[in-house]
Amino acid sequence: MFTGIIEELGVVKNIVKGANSCKINIQCQEVLSDVKLGDSIAINGVCLTVVEFSKNHFIADVMAETLEKTILKELKSGSQINLERALRLSDRLGGHLVQGHVDGVGTILEKENLDISIIFRIQAPEHVLKYIIPKGSIAIDGISLTVVDVFAESFSVSVIPHTATITTLGQKDTGDKVNLETDIIGRYIERLILNNKGEIKDQSKIDLNFLSEHGFI
Repeated sequence: MFTGIIEELGVVKNIVKGANSCKINIQCQEVLSDVKLGDSIAINGVCLTVVEFSKNHFIADVMAETLEKTILKELKSGSQINLERALRLSDRLGGHLVQGHVDGVGTILEKENLDISIIFRIQAPEHVLKYIIPKGSIAIDGISLTVVDVFAESFSVSVIPHTATITTLGQKDTGDKVNLETDIIGRYIERLILNNKGEIKDQSKIDLNFLSEHGFI
């Protein structure tokens, strides 16, 4: 689990491609200060496992499913990436609960400077957009942001200068792709409502007690 508060901008050293997978080698320092083999690190919002590391780099395996459903397949040597270590229960939750499981890929339709902020309007797939609400949370390339408005096929967010400077989002422009992850709580609530309406024949074990026991309500 992550918070969407980016700790460091890493750089892709190289990518070794397999038939339907790849190994990605990332140069960084901050997120390696207490790393162990098997730890999870979010790369542009995608949760990956550390399989090898030194004091200034780590390697992660990327499977076919991840390459197909995220923009990691577009990375190349020299690409900058957003990095975040997994959340510790003792940490402050500065963003929102982020799983690192990308729901879909969006496309930046507009980028506009408004006073000190940058407004992005992003096209999102229908199955992702239905979980996005005004003033709700969204992870864009792993960055926790607040939704400003929601439209028929897109949504907008406002990015402060600090976020634009310390993440890759400030470098993005119209036409660029981004990883999107919606708020997990909305998906659980939808499942619960459908169960209560009897619209799901295979009844889930997710109910109000489950949500309460696991800290969602």
